[in-house]
Amino acid sequence: MPINITMPALSPTMEEGNLSKWLVKEGDTVKSGDVIAEIETDKATMEVEAVDEGVVAKLVVPAGTEGVKVNALIAVLAADGEDVAAAASGAGAAPAPKAAEAPKAEAKSEAAPAPAAAPAAAAPAPAAASGNRTFSSPLARRLAKEAGIDLSAIAGSGPHGRVVKSDVESALSGGGVRSAAAAPQAAASAPAAAPKVASDDSVLKLFEPGSYELVPHDGMRKIIAKRLVESKQTVPHFYVTVDCELDALLSLRAQLNDAAPRKDSAPAYKLSVNDMVIKAMALALRDVPDANVSWTEANMVKHKHADVGVAVSIPGGLITPIIRKAEEKTLSAISNEMRDLGKRAKDRKLKPEEFQGGTSSVSNMGMMGVKQFAAVINPPHATILAVGAGEQRPVVKNGQLAVATVMTVTLSTDHRCVDGALGAELLQAFKGYIENPMGMLV
Repeated sequence: MPINITMPALSPTMEEGNLSKWLVKEGDTVKSGDVIAEIETDKATMEVEAVDEGVVAKLVVPAGTEGVKVNALIAVLAADGEDVAAAASGAGAAPAPKAAEAPKAEAKSEAAPAPAAAPAAAAPAPAAASGNRTFSSPLARRLAKEAGIDLSAIAGSGPHGRVVKSDVESALSGGGVRSAAAAPQAAASAPAAAPKVASDDSVLKLFEPGSYELVPHDGMRKIIAKRLVESKQTVPHFYVTVDCELDALLSLRAQLNDAAPRKDSAPAYKLSVNDMVIKAMALALRDVPDANVSWTEANMVKHKHADVGVAVSIPGGLITPIIRKAEEKTLSAISNEMRDLGKRAKDRKLKPEEFQGGTSSVSNMGMMGVKQFAAVINPPHATILAVGAGEQRPVVKNGQLAVATVMTVTLSTDHRCVDGALGAELLQAFKGYIENPMGMLV
């Protein structure tokens, strides 16, 4: 029987991807674990492994194809002993395609659920329940477990009633679980609840014909837009701003860089102000653990470590690689790790586990001359720190006018779990490490 290979879901937010390259050709024999293709998502380019053995009978989707929907048929394998020509001619006709191959870069990360509206060639999921078993995506199971929800009480809207991420989120936001009878109706009415977005025609008619050109949105820009709208619509933002004096930090940074050991005529590290901001934020989250949290409808998720995401601008958008357990790492380790993550982020070579998750974020626009701004929270984070430029300003010290290098930072908090007083406490802890940076070394 032919083995259908479908477009894998490489992240929880992925709905489609670009099939950038085939690493096999028709007639090639593959075995489980062989890398067969490269898939480009909105965030990274990743390798895809085969999970079955056989001969490549047909490459259904050509290399370079953009916008391939998750679970769409992309290739067909002929099983051992099967006629290759027959398998190729029956491409897409075989029942129940195999699940999408697991991406090599995501071996330890959570698999994403397939969208509810999968193409006809996609693999149908089993019935929602058989006996005492409820069929669901791995991500849906994890979310339900964290929220303390019984999956069997949730009606799935995925193919053949499979419980997917959106079903669990709907149950949480609704304050309860949906009945099986209400599930199709809820799924059908979901688009109507979405905010109205101006159509192309209604916008374009405002401009003179020929005075513009249309640039289609790529996958990254679509995901960024979707998540920002979600954040602003669902997270009650609250903002706290303080000024931090940088002179002591700049002096210590210069001393540490001058003292860096050299290897092959290059210093072992080169600290930036941003590296020290990351460390200060991580230590502040450690010192104020009630602010190192995430919100769910049923629970407050209190994190044991400060996993700090750092916004990195890349062509077409941005990505947030994460420094894990940043409170435990030295400044030199953070600096070198951030340099590596930043380079691979720009090349779109990050693994999903390197940019998904985290407990808080830092967005630094100081190097662009921005004095002050407020950043949008990236769920499930409850906080994000917006960092402005360090500039010389007049200050009053001991009743005397003086000049100091001052940096303005604004903390955005999710007011459901980090209220104003707690946000101010976190920001004061951060300010303490910035203005007394020796505390970051002990």
